[in-house]
Amino acid sequence: MKETQFTPKLFSLLKGGIKKEQVVKDLIAGVIVGIVALPLAIAFAIASGVSPDKGLITAIVAGLIISVLGGSRVQIGGPTGAFIVIVYAIVQKYGVDGLTIATFMAGFILIAMGLARFGNLLKYIPYPLIVGFTSGIAVIIFTSQIKDFFGLSIDTVPADFIEKWEVYALHFDEVNWMAFAIALGTVLIALHFRRVTTKVPGSIVAILLSTILVQWLQIPVTTIETTFGEIPNSLSMPSIPHIDLATVKALIQPALAIAFLGGIESLLSAVVSDGMIGGRHRSNAELVAQGVANCASAMFGGIPATGAVARTATNVKNGGRTPIAGITHAVVLLLIMLLMAPYAKLIPMACLAGILVVVAYHMSEWRQFKSLLKGDKSDVLILLVTFFLTVIFDLVIAIEVGIVLSSFVVMRRMSHSMSIENAEDILTESNGERLFEDELPALPEGIAIYEIHGALFFGVAQLFQDTINNLQKKPKVLILRMRHVPFIDATGVYRLKEVIKQFGERKVTIILSGVNKKIKEDLEKADIYSVLDRDNLLDHISSSLQRANEVLADK
Repeated sequence: MKETQFTPKLFSLLKGGIKKEQVVKDLIAGVIVGIVALPLAIAFAIASGVSPDKGLITAIVAGLIISVLGGSRVQIGGPTGAFIVIVYAIVQKYGVDGLTIATFMAGFILIAMGLARFGNLLKYIPYPLIVGFTSGIAVIIFTSQIKDFFGLSIDTVPADFIEKWEVYALHFDEVNWMAFAIALGTVLIALHFRRVTTKVPGSIVAILLSTILVQWLQIPVTTIETTFGEIPNSLSMPSIPHIDLATVKALIQPALAIAFLGGIESLLSAVVSDGMIGGRHRSNAELVAQGVANCASAMFGGIPATGAVARTATNVKNGGRTPIAGITHAVVLLLIMLLMAPYAKLIPMACLAGILVVVAYHMSEWRQFKSLLKGDKSDVLILLVTFFLTVIFDLVIAIEVGIVLSSFVVMRRMSHSMSIENAEDILTESNGERLFEDELPALPEGIAIYEIHGALFFGVAQLFQDTINNLQKKPKVLILRMRHVPFIDATGVYRLKEVIKQFGERKVTIILSGVNKKIKEDLEKADIYSVLDRDNLLDHISSSLQRANEVLADK
C-alpha cells in the first residue's frame, strides 16, 4: 500500500521494521513517561473541575490512540494544562455531560480538519497569539490553585478571575500553614530534584513524601479522598453520548475551541519533537488521530486530549523514538489505575496544587513574553490583547479576537508593502537605472507606464484604485506593469475592472503587461475581456510598448 499523509507513523515503522534495541529503549521511555504522566493526569482533571479518574481515563484511552494512529513518531497524548480553562468553563455552564458531548463533537471537528488537510494551515497561527493565550492560561491555572496551595477553607471559588482574587483576599487570614508547607515543598522538589537524578520525576517524589507524611503524622489537610471520594480502579464501558440539533447549537462554540486548541497544541508538540529527533511528522494524520482520540475519550467518560509537549520531550530524552513508547505509557497508566487507585486517593490536594503551580510556571513562557514586548508594536498589541482577554474574559473570545486582529495586522503590512511606481521616476533617477534592460532611453509622448509591486487583494484594492484614478497626468495609453504582482483576489479583479472602465470613459486605453500565467487565468475567469481588449493583456513590456504605439497610431 502506498503511504500517504494520512498513514500513521506506527504503520510505516512496522512496515520498515524496528530494531530490538530500539524496542527496549521505547519500553523504558514509556514506563518513565507513564510515571511522569500520573500526577499530571490527576492534577489536570481536578483543576478542570472533574474527578481525578477522568484524567487517568483520558491519558490511557486518548494516549493509546494518539500513539497508534498519530503522524508523529514520539508524540505523547493526554490531558494538558492548556485545556483547563476551557474544560472548567464548560463544566461550570453545561455540566460534565455537556463536556462529554463537546469533547465528542470536537473529535469529529478535528477529524474533518485533518481530512480537509488543515494541518499545514494551523502552522501559520501567529506566534504572539500563541504566547498570549498560553501565558494567560498559565496565569489562570496559577490563580485556580491558590485555594489548595494555601489550604483556604472556601466552599465555592468563583469562576471569574477578578472575583477569585476578591474571595481569596477575604480568606487569607485562614491560611493552613501545613498545607502551604506541603505545596511549597512540592514546588521546590519538582523544580530541583533533577539535580539529584533525572531518572525519577520530582513530582512523583513530592507525591510519595507528602502522602506518607500526611498519613503517618495525621496532618490536617484535604486529600483527594476528602474532596472527591474513592478513585475507581476500572474503566467503564464505552457509550456514545446522545446528541441532538439543540445540543449541537449550544455546544458548537466550546467544541470548536477544544478542536482548535487541541490542533494547535498537538502540532506544536509534533514540531518541537521533530526538532529534537530530526524527524518529520504528518500533520494531517496527527489531526485525524487527535480527533479519534477525543471521540474515544468522551465515550469512556474522559476529557479533551492533545499532544503534551513536556511529556513528549521526556519521551525523547529517555530514548523513545517510535510510538511503542506512547503505547507503553498508556499501558503503565492503566496498570497503575487498576492496582494503585486505592492509594492515589490519599494524595494531599496541596501537593497537586504545587505540581500545577510548577506546570503554570513552565507554561507561562515569560522569557518569550518579555522578548516579544520589545518587538514590533503590532505583535505587542496581539500579544497583550490575547493575554488579557484570556485572563479576564474567556479563552474562546481571546482566540477569536486574536485571529481577527492578526489578520488585520497582516493585511496592514501587506498593504504597506504594495506600491505603484511611475516609470518616468525610474528613468530620471540619478543612479542611472533604466526602465528595462536596454530597450528604452525614454517613453514616447502619450504613453505612461506604472509598475505595481505587491499583491492586489482586498486589503489594498481600494488604495490601488485611488492611486491610479488620481494620476496627475492623463496619458492616451496607460501600461500597468504587473510582473511583480504575485496574486490577485476577487476584490482586486473587481477594482482593476473598475479602473479599466473609468479610464475607458476618459478615452484612455489600459494595457496590462507582464501578467503571469496564474493571474491571467484568474482574470479570464473573472471575464476581464468584457472591459479589456484581448490584445491589451500581454506578457512582456516590449510587446506592450509595441501595442501602445499601435493604439496611439489608431487614435
